[in-house]
Amino acid sequence: MIVRHARLHRRETLVDLAVQGGRFVCIAPELSTDTAAREIEAAGRLVSPPFIDAHVHLDAVLTVGQPRYNSSGTLLEGIQIWSERKPSLSHEDVKRRALEAIRWEVAQGTLYIRSHVDVCDPSLTALRALLEVREEVRDICELQLVAFPQDGIFSFPNGQELMRRALELGCDLVGGIPHYEWTRDLGVEDVRYAFALAREFNRDIDCHCDETDDPHSRFTEVMAAETLSAGWQGRVTASHCTAMHSYDNAYAFKLLRLLAQARVNVIANPFDNVVLQGRFDTYPKRRGLARVKELLEAGVTVALGHDSIMDPWFPLGRGDMLAAAQLALLLCHMSGYEEINTVLDLITTQAARVLRIEDRYGIEEGKPADFVLLDAPSAFEALRLLPARLHVFKGGREVATTTPARSLLRREGEAEGSEVTFRLPPAWSVSAED
Repeated sequence: MIVRHARLHRRETLVDLAVQGGRFVCIAPELSTDTAAREIEAAGRLVSPPFIDAHVHLDAVLTVGQPRYNSSGTLLEGIQIWSERKPSLSHEDVKRRALEAIRWEVAQGTLYIRSHVDVCDPSLTALRALLEVREEVRDICELQLVAFPQDGIFSFPNGQELMRRALELGCDLVGGIPHYEWTRDLGVEDVRYAFALAREFNRDIDCHCDETDDPHSRFTEVMAAETLSAGWQGRVTASHCTAMHSYDNAYAFKLLRLLAQARVNVIANPFDNVVLQGRFDTYPKRRGLARVKELLEAGVTVALGHDSIMDPWFPLGRGDMLAAAQLALLLCHMSGYEEINTVLDLITTQAARVLRIEDRYGIEEGKPADFVLLDAPSAFEALRLLPARLHVFKGGREVATTTPARSLLRREGEAEGSEVTFRLPPAWSVSAED
C-alpha cells in the first residue's frame, strides 16, 4: 500500500508512505511505483501516529445513572455510586461495556489504551473480565491494565492481598491511591507498598495521586522521592495531580524540578478534572487541572487520558482523545501556535513515552504501520475541527473508516445550495508566521 501526498506532524513537505508486511518500508517525497496493491490519496491531509488514551476506566464505562445519577458532581459521590454498582458487576456486563467503549475509541483513531481496573473486590470480577478483553482486542488495539485500589490499599479489607493477586493474574502495572487512604501516614504506606510490588514483580507504576483540590495533599512528591530511591526513573506515572492546581507557586516550582529529576510522568484527564474539581468553590472556581504547561516547560513527560466515558464521575464523552486534547488546550492556556502543535503530542508521542512503547510507535521506516489519516491538513486544524478519522490502520491493516458529514447551506432561491466545509481557504491558512 502507498499513502500519497501525506502531511506529517511538524514536517513541511508532503511525503508518500509505503507499507509492506505491516510496516513502513519507505517514506519519501515522491515514490515512483505502480506495483502497490492499494493507493490512498491523502491530498495534503494529516497522517498521525495513532492516538493514545493513557488513562481510562474500562470497568466503569457506560454505567452513568446506575444505580443513580451523580447529582453533586463530586469525585466522592462518584466513588460512592460506583461502590453501589460494584455488587451487580458480572463478567459479561464488564466485557460488553468495555468492548463497546474500545470500539468507540478505535473508530476515532485510538489504538493504545491504558485502563485502570478496580481491584477492591474480593472476587476480582472486573479484572478477570478485562484480562480476557485485553486478549480479544489485540487485533485492533493494545491494552495495558493497571491494578487500581479504588478504595485504598490499607483502607479496604485485604487490600494488600488483592493488589498482589491482581498482579499474579496478569495486571501490567501497579496502581495506588494515596490521597484516598484514611490518613496521610497510610497514604505514604500506599505509595511505598506500590513500589514494593513493582520491584517484586518488575512492573511499572501508575498511581492516582493528589486527585483533590486540597493544597495540603502532597503525595506526588512522595512518589518522586520513592522513584529516585528505587531507581525506577522513567517507569513511574502520577495520574491526575489536580492538587497541583492549588499549590503555592514556590512549592510547585520545587515539585516540578523534583518530578523532572525523577523522570516521573504526569497524566492529566481534562474531562473529569474540570468537572469534578472546584465543586466546593464559590467564585472564582478553580479549573482543577495539573499544571500541564509548566510541567512540559520543566521537562516532565505529560500525557492525557479520557478517564471516564459515561460513568458516575463523568456523564458525557464518546472516547475521542482529540476532543480531550482540545479541552486541555483551552484549560491550560496552550493557544500559542507551537503550543497547539505540542498539544497533539500529549495524545501521541509524549503518551507513547509514558506507555514505554516508543520502540514500536511512530511514523518511521521499519516501525509497524499504525496510523490515522485525518480529514484536516495540520495539527492546528485537527484540534480546531475535531475532524473525521478517515482511515485508521493497525499493522498495515485497515481497522476503521469514517465518512465525513456534509453540510449544505441553501439561500433563498437556491435549489442545490452550497457546501459549508468550516475550513479556511488555502490563501488564509494558519502558520506560525501569520
